[in-house]
Amino acid sequence: MQNYSKIQKFLHNFVLSKKFINKSLFEIEKIIYLKNIQIKDQSHIFITGLPRSGTTSLLNFLYSSNQYASLTYKSMPFVLSPNFSKLFHKKNITKKERMHGDGITYDINSPEAFDEFFFSTDNEFIKNELLNYLQLIGLSQNKTKYLSKNNLNYKRVDLIHSILPNSIFLIPIREPLQHSYSLLNQHLHFSQLQKEDDFIRRYMNYLGHNEFGLNHKPWNDPINHQDLNKIDYWLEQWCLFYQNILNKYQFYNNCHFVIYEELTNANYIKKLLDKINFDKIENIDLNYFKNSNKKKIDKEYSIDIYKDASKVYNDFK
Repeated sequence: MQNYSKIQKFLHNFVLSKKFINKSLFEIEKIIYLKNIQIKDQSHIFITGLPRSGTTSLLNFLYSSNQYASLTYKSMPFVLSPNFSKLFHKKNITKKERMHGDGITYDINSPEAFDEFFFSTDNEFIKNELLNYLQLIGLSQNKTKYLSKNNLNYKRVDLIHSILPNSIFLIPIREPLQHSYSLLNQHLHFSQLQKEDDFIRRYMNYLGHNEFGLNHKPWNDPINHQDLNKIDYWLEQWCLFYQNILNKYQFYNNCHFVIYEELTNANYIKKLLDKINFDKIENIDLNYFKNSNKKKIDKEYSIDIYKDASKVYNDFK
């Protein structure tokens, strides 16, 4: 988005800011492409939780198996009509590092978190159209199983499960101090980018990406820490978020907690793949995840909040 041309920015602004355009194309696409393919009982995977916890790495890892369909950068800006998007010739780009500056690279065929544009509609629309939407995405890539990374779908586990009874939710958990430090740094980074280019702010708003930046929305109402430029704000948010996740989903059979620090362990990955009914384990690299060096924390933080967060973290482990 940072290097979009003026024409590309205009097209994204125009299409994404007016949902009726995407919804109209969605209706046309259903008429043209929709088939009676039974996907309701498939093990569709939804990766969700706080950003900076390994959600994108998990997405790329599972997508690399070529077993799942997912929205990609090629789908933009027509995210509700993936088959219509294929009619537009889009020049491929050499893989480059994404704006986060975290070493993760992407190109036009890379999967990304675009389905919040669909899920941000009303629940009635989701209930009526989710199966159709996933079928259209699957048809665009000749797949019957869907793979999603959406940091907000933790709020819709029950709703999605009521429509897709065999859906599986992966919720990564990362060591709280390292995680909060990463959240803080990304917030500062994107705030600066959005000040320099307001299109980045609008683009993230259209797609429901309010995790960082000038339009950040907290996951829970802050209790003692309001300053977004301090690590204690993010530590408190971490603690509130994951305590709620643990309380609500620890006994759900379709919710699997994924410890970020264990992803470099091939045996841990094997067990995870078994839980999600993964086929053809020989077609995926069990050593996909690289060791991430711990960052030196150069910010002051509350020992008390960190102790609380560490207790929650250990409860997951």
